[in-house]
Amino acid sequence: EITYGDWSSDVCSSDLVWAAVPFSFWALCFFAFGCCVGSFLNVCIHRLPRGMSVVSPPSHCPHCRHSIPWFLNIPLVTWLSLRGRCAQCRSPISPRYFVVELFTGLLFLAAWLAVGRQSAWLALVYCLVLAGLTAATFIDFEHYIIPDEITIGGMVAGVLCSFAVPAIQGQSAPVAGLLHSFLGLAVGMGVVYGVVRVGKLLFGRQQIELPPGSRVVFTENAIVLPHEEILFEDVFYRETDAVTFEAASVELIDRCYRSVPVRLLPSRLHVGNDQFDPEDIKQMEAVVDRLVLPREAMGLGDVKFMGAIGAFLGWQAALFSLMASSILGAAVGLVLIALRRQEWSSKLPYGPYIAVAAALWMFTGRQLLNWWLGR
Repeated sequence: EITYGDWSSDVCSSDLVWAAVPFSFWALCFFAFGCCVGSFLNVCIHRLPRGMSVVSPPSHCPHCRHSIPWFLNIPLVTWLSLRGRCAQCRSPISPRYFVVELFTGLLFLAAWLAVGRQSAWLALVYCLVLAGLTAATFIDFEHYIIPDEITIGGMVAGVLCSFAVPAIQGQSAPVAGLLHSFLGLAVGMGVVYGVVRVGKLLFGRQQIELPPGSRVVFTENAIVLPHEEILFEDVFYRETDAVTFEAASVELIDRCYRSVPVRLLPSRLHVGNDQFDPEDIKQMEAVVDRLVLPREAMGLGDVKFMGAIGAFLGWQAALFSLMASSILGAAVGLVLIALRRQEWSSKLPYGPYIAVAAALWMFTGRQLLNWWLGR
């Protein structure tokens, strides 16, 4: 048994090596390591939503494409020394790069301070979870998606880590950690998917009112309204999703219709009594006053994201994250509406609130739960 101050715990032989070095030294190492990981997360945040490799090509300026040498790729230091500009072309580099590096470093430091005395390996798993939460948050804010590399990859990593370090699940035996991981994954995905289905029934349609006689163009990829463009990938999540409207007129390449109902699904198009394959319709124009679009209470990426959180942290963490993220999201949404920065029907990324809730569970969740239950 090794004692740090008033904290004592049994440690395995590998933890003896960590304990042989001052606790504060490892704290500094975790901060520096977090800043380095944050630099890599910046690459992931930029490239993953665009379907690009995170390893090739090497780091380069997004403006002039100049490859960045290692001595100009030092976390925090480089951005500050160059005053947020490329050394080659002097174009501005987003402050986000500095923020992500610093934020990740602070999160890794917090992980070490929270559980480092208990187990260095547990602290490292905490860091892995926090890195995934950080990348998901910044990507979802910008692109309204959470890539499968984070969600599905997180599920796999959560199961493996729970077996290797069962303490992440509050267990001592590898098999118990594995079972709790599978349970957390199932509860996380199952409960949130249930929320998605219920939300679809209750709030699954969005009506868009248009000025009388508005001309709407349906291209191969999007619905072009007079004031905005809506991508089909943001509309269709499942085969049963449908865009419906009553059209004063509909124009296809080879025919026209007057006063007909239209129903567009991912795999078929109904115009009056006629049916078409949408793949064969390159463009359609319609004169309409109102559109009804399918709407999701939550994206399927959030379902997989919650599954990854459950795989790492267990079923209790998944339920806590769902409840806490709902409260956080509602509070932020109401504030934005009150400040007139958002409308009731506006789309909000939900992943960041899930990430904050999961981080709360990691550091204070059980204490908050006990306080809530009056224990």
